[in-house]
Amino acid sequence: MVGIITADTIQVNSILTKTGAPQTSSNLGLSGGIGKNILINGAMQVAQRGTSVTGLGPTNDVFGAVDRVKFFSAGSHSGQFTAAQVAITDLPGFANAMKLSCTTADTSIAAAEHMGFKHMVEGQDLQQIKKGTASAQKTTLSFYVKANAAATYTVELRDIDNNRINTHKFDVTTSWTRVVLPVIADTTGAYDNDNAMSLQISWWLHAGSDFTSGTFAENTWATRDNTNRVYSSNTSFLDSTARTLFITGIQYEVGEAASEFEHKKYSDTLKDCLRYFYRLRKTNAYGEFVTIRTYSSDDGTGVLNFPQPMRVQPTLTIDKTVNSTNFAYSLNSISIAASDVNVTQCGIAAASSSASAFVTGGGAVIQSNGASGAIDVSFDFSSEL
Repeated sequence: MVGIITADTIQVNSILTKTGAPQTSSNLGLSGGIGKNILINGAMQVAQRGTSVTGLGPTNDVFGAVDRVKFFSAGSHSGQFTAAQVAITDLPGFANAMKLSCTTADTSIAAAEHMGFKHMVEGQDLQQIKKGTASAQKTTLSFYVKANAAATYTVELRDIDNNRINTHKFDVTTSWTRVVLPVIADTTGAYDNDNAMSLQISWWLHAGSDFTSGTFAENTWATRDNTNRVYSSNTSFLDSTARTLFITGIQYEVGEAASEFEHKKYSDTLKDCLRYFYRLRKTNAYGEFVTIRTYSSDDGTGVLNFPQPMRVQPTLTIDKTVNSTNFAYSLNSISIAASDVNVTQCGIAAASSSASAFVTGGGAVIQSNGASGAIDVSFDFSSEL
């Protein structure tokens, strides 16, 4: 049975493990130092894309609601759900949580159906685990959850580099509880030491028999077999529109027991999130984005500096059509060019449909068109895993 702590009994120096054994501050196995939480935005503080995403359904594999959380959903199910960053006041020490709500139920589960959400981690941020060596470390995953009704779900640690998984089931009640899941050391398969995804932690909330029909072995590292990934009695989050799930305080750390959640300043968490996603948004008339050198009468290039170095050269998505209605100078194209080697900046190229929009050899500013009032425009730079 998963060890839990109710919100009313949380203590800094007393945490229950999955086996129910008490752990005091003297035997937690960690000093509680800065940077112990391998995951980013575990307290659900940062939501650059907006605080909610709706219409999540069978073909969605998207980010939204809170940074660093990606939703996955596939198969033929007709169920849908929403996700939102919400304020909470009933869990001491936490101000935010992510709330999932089922909006369209689907009680007929086809074999290939599955949905949930996940966190992903770069290999170079996992080297302290020493996975794949004789000195491999035990780790612990912990998080706070509550729901509208009792439920049982599955969480999976997936080693992408070596195609291995470690799975756990956990229980949810109508009160906040802290789920603590010790993860055994794995001496097989090292994580790559690079900026690509090496670890994926997935919370499975709905799954068909393609994922539940095998032998579910808790806290055991093994080669990935899809039939073994989800607990056979996993609750389907999509079984009723009454279903909700709240989660916050997600922490993954080296050590054989959970330590107190590592709270970070909002500004520090935002900096960590900006490595993977940066939204440059203007809501005013003639909102200015980047200065360009106009090397011809209808073309120009400039440099945009990122607030934090990004993981890799990002992709650029603009949420408004690039045309004369939304942008000054009758622009019809805005694109991203090469980044510097440390990905601290990137080139931006712009083109106009007007042959005399710019002064050759001069300068201009890529800006929204404010002739009819303010326009809300976002430039989204993504280097997500």
